[in-house]
Amino acid sequence: MASVEFQNVTKTFNSFNAVADVSFSVGDGEFVCLLGPSGCGKTTSLRMIAGLETPTSGKVLIGDEDVTHHHPKDRQISMVFQDYALYPHMNLADNIAYPLKVRGEAVAKRHGRAKEVADVLKIGHLLDRLPSQISGGQQQRTSLARALVYPSKVYLFDEPLSNLDAKLRLEARGFLNHLQRDMGMTAIYVTHDQAEAMALATRIAVMDQGKIVQYASPIEIYRRPSTTFVANFVGNPPMNLVEVEAAQLEGQLQLRADGISVSALPMSDAIGKALATSPKLTLGIRPEHLNIGAGSGPNTIAGELFANENMGPESLVTIERGGDNPRVTARIFIDDHLDIGKSVQLGFDSQHVHLFDSTGHRIPAVGE
Repeated sequence: MASVEFQNVTKTFNSFNAVADVSFSVGDGEFVCLLGPSGCGKTTSLRMIAGLETPTSGKVLIGDEDVTHHHPKDRQISMVFQDYALYPHMNLADNIAYPLKVRGEAVAKRHGRAKEVADVLKIGHLLDRLPSQISGGQQQRTSLARALVYPSKVYLFDEPLSNLDAKLRLEARGFLNHLQRDMGMTAIYVTHDQAEAMALATRIAVMDQGKIVQYASPIEIYRRPSTTFVANFVGNPPMNLVEVEAAQLEGQLQLRADGISVSALPMSDAIGKALATSPKLTLGIRPEHLNIGAGSGPNTIAGELFANENMGPESLVTIERGGDNPRVTARIFIDDHLDIGKSVQLGFDSQHVHLFDSTGHRIPAVGE
């Protein structure tokens, strides 16, 4: 296996910067996910690692070698595509062995290797079938087997699970997670599904408009999102974000917004710097840190019940605060029936509050 490094990479199509001065590194044996919405530059970045696109500027390194202008076949990488790209006229054995065929390996050797990899992926009994004769999950494993049949330095995945139904996707995700750690492969995985990225990656690069806005471990991104974009993109449901008026009073931070009561928070230099620019901050609270409260004391959000979605082990309770104020959603673990339109108080602990400045960047909590 090998490391991968982007050094100030930009990719321009006509006058559009699909990737804009991006730098990041992937360690040997690391599983990194490029996460973001459609059009953010994640697939273009993957294609530049594969050699399917050439950077307009910057360098791509695999190991210690500059491969920016190398042909894909000279990079010793394997890639699994979104649509699997299986040859419909070939049986599974020939599909899996195809990378060995183009490298001139003998028939017996390549079919032996294909059987070996297929057995590991639990599709060894299907090798004489055509792709049209197997399920979507089996096609996904066949595509993966083809990527693994030839030893590679880096394995690239372009949304390989997006065509599977929910049950198969969950099963394939767990299998891929186990396989990557068992083999110690260096893997770079593109997805727009934040649950996939959280479950698979050792680190996640969250991309927006051609740039990486945060690159960290899944738990760091979830607990300390760097911007409101990350906070709103990672999490299901996403973090609740509410604009508040902020002021410093007697050395403490006071926050005000319609229907929201927040106890005074400790001040810090970072908060003071944000307030010097604008008195408007954004308050963020994860749905699981809200609960059905009582009364109208501090640390509460008041509103009318807009929706109550029973998900089995939990319910998603959404309240409407009136006017143009954004709705707020809580993840709760009680079975109480709540009537739509009923007045509801959601309570929270101030230690779970996140603050973002007027530009949408997270203000570090006191003590960080």
